[in-house]
Amino acid sequence: MIHVENLVGGEFVELEENFDNISPLDFSVIAKIPRTRYVGDAVISAKKALPGWSGLSLLERCDWLDKIANALEANIDEVARLESLDTGKPLDVALNVDATRSVNNFRFFANFGRNLESQEFEMDDAINYVLRKPVGVVGLISPWNLPLYLLSWKIAPALLMGNTIIAKPSELTPLTAHFLGKVCTKLGLPDGVLNIVNGYGPEVGQAIVEHPEIRAISFTGGTETGKIVAATAAPMFKKLSLELGGKNASLILSDADLDITVPGVLRASFLNSGQICLCGSRILVHSSIYDDFISRYLEELKTFKIGPVISDDHRTKVLSYIQLAIEEGGEILAGGSCPDKLGAWIEPTVIAGLSHKSRTATEEIFGPVVTIHEFDSDEQAVEMANSTQYGLAGSVWSKSKGREIAEKIDSGMVWVNTWLHRDLRVPFGGVKDSGVGREGGLWSVGFFSEAVNICIMED
Repeated sequence: MIHVENLVGGEFVELEENFDNISPLDFSVIAKIPRTRYVGDAVISAKKALPGWSGLSLLERCDWLDKIANALEANIDEVARLESLDTGKPLDVALNVDATRSVNNFRFFANFGRNLESQEFEMDDAINYVLRKPVGVVGLISPWNLPLYLLSWKIAPALLMGNTIIAKPSELTPLTAHFLGKVCTKLGLPDGVLNIVNGYGPEVGQAIVEHPEIRAISFTGGTETGKIVAATAAPMFKKLSLELGGKNASLILSDADLDITVPGVLRASFLNSGQICLCGSRILVHSSIYDDFISRYLEELKTFKIGPVISDDHRTKVLSYIQLAIEEGGEILAGGSCPDKLGAWIEPTVIAGLSHKSRTATEEIFGPVVTIHEFDSDEQAVEMANSTQYGLAGSVWSKSKGREIAEKIDSGMVWVNTWLHRDLRVPFGGVKDSGVGREGGLWSVGFFSEAVNICIMED
């Protein structure tokens, strides 16, 4: 049994009220989690730490990011073990995706900070200098699907730019955030620079969003929760970054190389049991290669390894969409039910025969379920891809027209002949109901700092 504690002002704090952390693998209780409702003490600690942390040079903060990256890398197997235990994902996925990319996030922003160029704008009679000042105390709220990976994606640039942090991991997956807190305290990260509070979103998450002295909110999660965050934070004039839901399309054009397309699209369908906001849950296939693609895709699916979904409640939601698909006239080509084993398991499910405008094909399911649709022209494929309220990501598979078609997709990110191939310098985020703002590289630096211009008149 792991006893998760809050990290406030450099001290680990127990609360009287706790709740169980349930493993999706077999529904066993793996941890006790503090039920936090109040964040005032964490904010006081963060405010106290702010002058000292922001007073360090940028290069000194870069060195701290490297220290954290090195410490996580030295414990990478433990990070992967905890992530696998908490989420149920296969250990190799937890190691190669979650743990490795968490290390990479800290290391990337350390190197990025060292190479940040100063900005100067000359006039005929004056020169303008742009300073990047920290925002102050920032609130970081992360989801359960890629727990430390996505939390470190926020923590690293926030620290780099001199902010102090109130972080809230998902109540479903707190273990690696707790481990990160232990790593940082052992390293001697100044007290109060990183504060981690645990609990339910409507309680402690809302407390973070509402607190007047938390000046920026970076939130990754569902679109409906994002609406609540925006409605609360916007009237308080807080900086706001929202990375929300997706219903992403994989477009397979007539000239696609199926040798790379089939495994690539399969991975985009079911990696992390389909519980990645970037997963391609709508597969659009040109009619000339539809039968060949389906045959090869279903055959390769037989060897694809997935874990359970995050919880029994989430499994119930996913199963309800499979039932809806049947009611809407869909044909189950694979999966569709639960294996006979303890835990929140669902078979990878492939559904054909639905309209691309059906509820199953337009609402976010966030599980191991994909719908497959046939198209006859590139114009029809683009129209189908753009027919949902979401616009987060997508992929195009073609030997000759990938970029041309990708530019017509209403999404913040589109891959061509690959998927989840990430350069951390580029903008990350969505359009429409998939969010507001961008993360990555200069976009993260911009969000976690206030750009101040100083104009000096020349003699």
